[in-house]
Amino acid sequence: MTKVEGPKSAPNSRAATARAEVARFLRFGLVGVANTLVGLGMIAALDLGMHVRPAIANAAGYAAGIALSFVLSRRFVFRSQRPARITVPRFLLSAAIAFAVNQAALAAAGHFLGGDPASRLAAQVCGIVSYTLTLFVLGRFWIFKG
Repeated sequence: MTKVEGPKSAPNSRAATARAEVARFLRFGLVGVANTLVGLGMIAALDLGMHVRPAIANAAGYAAGIALSFVLSRRFVFRSQRPARITVPRFLLSAAIAFAVNQAALAAAGHFLGGDPASRLAAQVCGIVSYTLTLFVLGRFWIFKG
């Protein structure tokens, strides 16, 4: 007599969802690295190579980095079909919100950790992590949702 098997169990949907979110977050991290390299590269080229005033070079590099971050986040990270007229203002507002969260985390961590160099660096890391997580969550559930 042969054993009759029931329907094969579907893959654990929670595990699949978790893997998809981890993959999305890793793509987000890659975009952050690309954004940083492009922004810093432009700043260095303008400031050091072309002798543009540092503040202008910084603003241009930041603008280039954030533009690249938007394009790659929309297409590569979140694979959104939402129109740019909706996502661009939300992305810019979200970057400002994430920066405010970064500053609050930096201040709080600085207060609690102290003022020695290692503590200041740890506070900066807290700020960076808070910025990254805030922008990711806003990107995932508000900017590019859908």
